[in-house]
Amino acid sequence: MKITVLGTGGGARAHTAKLVELGHEVYVGTRDPEATLARTEPDMMGNVPYGQWLADHPGVTLLSFGDAAAAADGPVISGIDGHNAVAALTAIADRLDGKTLIDYAVPYVYQHETEHPWPTPWGVMPKLDPCDTDSLAEQIQRALPGTKVVKSFVTQEQTTVVDPSSVGQGDHTMFVAGDHADAKQQTTELLKSYGWSDILDLGPLVCARGMEMYAPMHSAIGFGLGQQFGGHFGIKVVR
Repeated sequence: MKITVLGTGGGARAHTAKLVELGHEVYVGTRDPEATLARTEPDMMGNVPYGQWLADHPGVTLLSFGDAAAAADGPVISGIDGHNAVAALTAIADRLDGKTLIDYAVPYVYQHETEHPWPTPWGVMPKLDPCDTDSLAEQIQRALPGTKVVKSFVTQEQTTVVDPSSVGQGDHTMFVAGDHADAKQQTTELLKSYGWSDILDLGPLVCARGMEMYAPMHSAIGFGLGQQFGGHFGIKVVR
């Protein structure tokens, strides 16, 4: 299957490497491929320059966002950060028409002013925007009415999403939400190929609000476990 990953950050790299391992033809989208390959410094999260990473992962094709999206005959995974996702995806809406788009971004606003900041080991906890009455996933769906948007992956670190057995032998829960049954099924099949066995369909895309708002709790649990960056743990819905 031809699967596209939009983005070159750590999470996108985790999906890209796993998909290649599973035998898929993988296309990666970035705003400017030449600029991405020209970078020589680690990114803000300390990941090695993408060109260096790409050299160690043969079989991956780096293209512009639009060309990468057009190449997919399977799902498109969006690793575009929450602040820029709607604008970047709207610009390639015609390339995503009729396709499943799996969004895992958190709509964080960084370096914001607040009367009651939440100090963390890496600075002030960012705020969510939108929150409560809307979600990033719903904003993307409204901007791309011809695309089948699914919210998933967002309640775990992406390295755990692609390797659930690394935590508790895989005995934890992943969630999906969306308004298109076939797109959710496609997402579920992808998760099963990653190794997930407990996948809970939360229902319509409006439930993405809950998944996105879980992000600060994910950080809080990580802090409680002494994990300052990210979180190597799972959550389980006990029925």
